[in-house]
Amino acid sequence: MANSIIVGANPQGRAFARALMSPTVRQSGWRGRLPGRSQIRPHRLVGFVDDREPPRIDETLEAPLLGRLEALGEIVRRESIDEVFLALPVSSAPRISEALSQLRDSTASVHFLPQWPEHSELQVRINHIAGTRMLTVCGSPFTGPRAALKRAADIALALTAILLTGPLMLMIAAAIRLTMPGGPVLFRQRRHGLNGRTIEVWKFRTMRVTEDGDTVKQATRSDPRITPLGAFLRRTSLDELPQFFNVLQGRMSVIGPRPHALAHNEFYRDRIDGYMLRHKALPGITGLAQVSGARGETDTLDKMERRVAYDLQYLREWSPALDARILWRTVAQAVKGDDRAY
Repeated sequence: MANSIIVGANPQGRAFARALMSPTVRQSGWRGRLPGRSQIRPHRLVGFVDDREPPRIDETLEAPLLGRLEALGEIVRRESIDEVFLALPVSSAPRISEALSQLRDSTASVHFLPQWPEHSELQVRINHIAGTRMLTVCGSPFTGPRAALKRAADIALALTAILLTGPLMLMIAAAIRLTMPGGPVLFRQRRHGLNGRTIEVWKFRTMRVTEDGDTVKQATRSDPRITPLGAFLRRTSLDELPQFFNVLQGRMSVIGPRPHALAHNEFYRDRIDGYMLRHKALPGITGLAQVSGARGETDTLDKMERRVAYDLQYLREWSPALDARILWRTVAQAVKGDDRAY
């Protein structure tokens, strides 16, 4: 049984306390790391350590208040503490240093739960740059072997899709030429790609207009600009097929956050926290948001917030298995047809 305390009775510390005291964790323990092996450790949350005193601290704490930070070492010895969780802001360097000093002659394991600004938990990892170890809090999830694996999968999927749908793409191109003579078959639009760089994205043309730039109007239901053929292509997602060539070019990925028009990015980047973090990965032909119901017109801010939340969730939780599930659900939706795609 591991005895635990939390230094910092703040919102983050209390939220972690509730997580530790959840029935699942209390019964099965939490997964810790010991040299050479991992284990499940049953635990008991003994209490909090905090310099503040009532009434500045809520009296309904999840565990008893054991004392002040200056007594941390004594508390750890008295209560036979095995695990210490420091839930302190990154701006509290003196308090963090004091806590570590108090624990210098203790055998307790120390875990740091810093209070990062909102959304900076996108990808928190320890990196080595120029021989120096540092904590990266807003990096891309696709670096090193993960980037190589993702790129290899993209190339394989794009080549397979182009080989299988090549004849179909030629038929669609001919149909567009017949129904919209005098205009281009492909719609080319500038969008933000990896790290916010501008890229050109290709789609089959579905509208009578080819808008780009600072005044792009998002497609709406029964939009008069969309042709009958275009409506079918959008509903079945066949208009996206040329983007497999964008994937081969390295501009896009098969799966990732969908790229938005430049005008839409400029509008939302100051209105939605963490909006531009979705550009820490290559934009995708399909994504978690699209298969989770956050597809189609975003005529209200909350709809775009929901889409961005799915994009950031994808970046935090990415795995080859997640990509496989998204791909499967995308194919199923395309076969069925989706009336939100207009």
